[in-house]
Amino acid sequence: MRFQLTESQRALRDEVREFAATEIDPVAADLDRDAAYPEQILAELGERGITGLTLPEKYGGRGEGLVELAVVIEELAAGQMALASAVGLNLGVATVIERFGSDRQRERWVPEMAAFETVGALGLSEADAGSDKLAMETTAEREGDGWVLDGHKQWVTNFPNADVVLTYAKTGPDADAPHNVSAFLVPAEAFEVDRYWEKLGANSVKSPRVTLSDVRVPDDAMVGEQGEAYVQRGTVNTGVNVPARAVGIARAALEDTVAYTTEREQFDHPIGDFQGVRWRLGEMAERVDTSRLLTLRAADRADRGLTVDRAFPMAKIHATEAAVENANEAMQLHGGVGYTREHDAERYLRDARLLTLAGGPNEGHRDSLADAVVAGETETTE
Repeated sequence: MRFQLTESQRALRDEVREFAATEIDPVAADLDRDAAYPEQILAELGERGITGLTLPEKYGGRGEGLVELAVVIEELAAGQMALASAVGLNLGVATVIERFGSDRQRERWVPEMAAFETVGALGLSEADAGSDKLAMETTAEREGDGWVLDGHKQWVTNFPNADVVLTYAKTGPDADAPHNVSAFLVPAEAFEVDRYWEKLGANSVKSPRVTLSDVRVPDDAMVGEQGEAYVQRGTVNTGVNVPARAVGIARAALEDTVAYTTEREQFDHPIGDFQGVRWRLGEMAERVDTSRLLTLRAADRADRGLTVDRAFPMAKIHATEAAVENANEAMQLHGGVGYTREHDAERYLRDARLLTLAGGPNEGHRDSLADAVVAGETETTE
């Protein structure tokens, strides 16, 4: 059994890796320090078709699968995690529109989002609807030939640069859950910013809390069937970008640490010569490889239409926690300078910590994993 990328997948990886090395790495720390949105880099990725990677070619995408998405997001996140999140969130919104929207919605939105000329944001989580999304309080009430939305959304990544927000709202009674939530395309200017969070990391891509007050949208702003948006969302697997981002951070932390410990000398030897350091580097490499394999397995199963009830939460838990562990180890092995902004270790740690929460906290994914195991989901190599 071979575990390797195809020739085209390797070519794609190499293309994005070179782009990250020349266009992202030199400015990543400055973008983070200045909390500056990587607009020009995202535009260049749009021109290359990377931001529309998994969208159909007829809508301006490259028609690739989730394995390719995992490969690309790893490379981007190794340069800067926040930038990779901007790509993943926009692509996730575009995918929902392409999968469940009307022909008119697809033609209007998907090509421009594939090119990152129009930026999408996701309005799903709320203050009291984090892990329990069905507890959302945002509502959409029928009024004439349209809908009136009221409520708020939290963690709306890309919002300051977004054109449209895919907004989930209740359109039916709680007794009908989960068939009581619908999705709407709401112009970003219809929201008011309630709060820009002062975050630990991912500073160059903001995720504010925003509010809706008596915002009217036409009937054709609804994406998919009324009341079915939450259920439909569960069939979209672009969330594999979260563990892929973690793999990127874990790998970057390893590579930086290998380079530093090879050059840094103490007691007339590179510190990488000491057994204690060498073993820790080996453990960091183990985390990278296992995280990547789990992530690619989940992506491959999704591409083949197989269940990911076990594979996805396993990848998400392992990869995100491996990213935190590798970033923390990188800081430790860099010594005092690892705690400063002279090196990227501290940024890796700040950004990695978000990923154990993003896409749902790992505690919830542990429940999902346990449910799959108890149900007998083996997810072997079929």
